[in-house]
Amino acid sequence: MITHTNRRNPVRRTSDRVQWWLARILLAVVVAGLPAAAVSVGLLTYHAQVRTAQLQSAARHTVTARLTTDAAVNRDYTKVPATAAWTAPDGTGRTATVQVWPGEPAGTQVPLWVDDHGTVVSAPITRSQAATAGWTAAAAAAGSVSLLCLTAWKGTVRALNHHRYAQWEAEWNQVEPRWSKRLPN
Repeated sequence: MITHTNRRNPVRRTSDRVQWWLARILLAVVVAGLPAAAVSVGLLTYHAQVRTAQLQSAARHTVTARLTTDAAVNRDYTKVPATAAWTAPDGTGRTATVQVWPGEPAGTQVPLWVDDHGTVVSAPITRSQAATAGWTAAAAAAGSVSLLCLTAWKGTVRALNHHRYAQWEAEWNQVEPRWSKRLPN
């Protein structure tokens, strides 16, 4: 059983006290800091992604394009490129290469996202994608706090042990000659 008097133990070195306090501080950082970092980073990322989605939705809209050629057929049933055409709001005809399922015939309607200039762009970020980004960032933050604390612990213990071994060797170099009747160097 550890009692209060053990802290005043004359055999306990300063390095032992440093290690004892570091363990408690790092434990507190993990217990309090890990959830705080994960929640704050996750929420910040989620809100940033939602804001990006709102901006994207304001600058993008869907158009219905029609395939101008039949889509190629492949054996692994992955999407293939095909040409699609649509009319922009200003009345000009546009074409683009889009990814569709194999074997789609010419004339098939394909929804596309375009910007104000009529350029094909990706769909805006969805709320589920924003949530996924938030959870991923939260997990990364939690892992980073854990890794940081583990690295601090291992590095400090290694440095303290190096210091202890040097102390022990210096003490042994003073005591050993008396026991072996050798003269010190």
